[in-house]
Amino acid sequence: MKQFDALQSDFDTLERKSQMLTLASQDGEIDRRELSGRVNVLTKAQQQLALDTARLGREVTRVEADIERLRELNDVLTSESSSKMAAINEENRALLADLSRVRQELQSQEDALNELSRSLELRQSQLAERSKRVQELEGLLAARDAAAEALRSQLAQALLGFADRGLSVEQRNGKVYVSLEAQLLFPSGSTRINTDGQQALRDLAAVISSQEQLEIIVEGHTDTDQLSSTSIPKNNWELSVLRSTAVIEILTVSGVSPNALAASGRSEYHPLDETDKARNRRIEIIIAPNLDPLFDLIRLPE
Repeated sequence: MKQFDALQSDFDTLERKSQMLTLASQDGEIDRRELSGRVNVLTKAQQQLALDTARLGREVTRVEADIERLRELNDVLTSESSSKMAAINEENRALLADLSRVRQELQSQEDALNELSRSLELRQSQLAERSKRVQELEGLLAARDAAAEALRSQLAQALLGFADRGLSVEQRNGKVYVSLEAQLLFPSGSTRINTDGQQALRDLAAVISSQEQLEIIVEGHTDTDQLSSTSIPKNNWELSVLRSTAVIEILTVSGVSPNALAASGRSEYHPLDETDKARNRRIEIIIAPNLDPLFDLIRLPE
């Protein structure tokens, strides 16, 4: 029984060891299977990595080829860019020069425009001043014409009795012209005024002596018949002047201020009618208002 117990004990021990070994074998099998699965997975991964490595190798080769082409292209572009940059810089310098020139031209034009504007303002001011002066001048001229017409009317009325005896009164350009034919004033070839002529001149003097600021020119005129004498008057020039001064003597005696009178002789060189000598032998008394205010206005500074 002791041996049996001992054997049973050994058997039990061995049985336990066998069970343990079985369990261990089962665990080992499980581990083997797990490791085999991992090996398969790793093998497939290694194969995929090999494929990826080959693909990446090819990609690297392609990329390196592309890089080389890009490097060559970059060299070409760099060379072309340098040339183009040089051309662009040259073009920019030309454009800057043109811009500077255009700016200078614009500044010059602006300066000229400003000067023109100042000149225009000055011209407008001068034009306004001239317009004012023109209006004043027109007013003075209108007043002159009105005064001349009034004087003509007075003289025509005062000398009405001589109208059919070679005396005429008219107004032209602001002046009054009193024309007296020589037959009314002088005997033929004489410088002495007859009675009727003296009366006509006194009637004329009665009107103009009351007027102020008059300028009176007495002009003597002859015909073309030549006067030749050793005594005075020796020729038509002297005859025309002496007749003019004879009229002035009557006018001054009759009250006309000598300061307003001027004598003039025109001989035969200003005829009224080439075919009528009697009309050409005449005294013309030209009566005008004093034009000093007009001249003062005209002489105003520009």
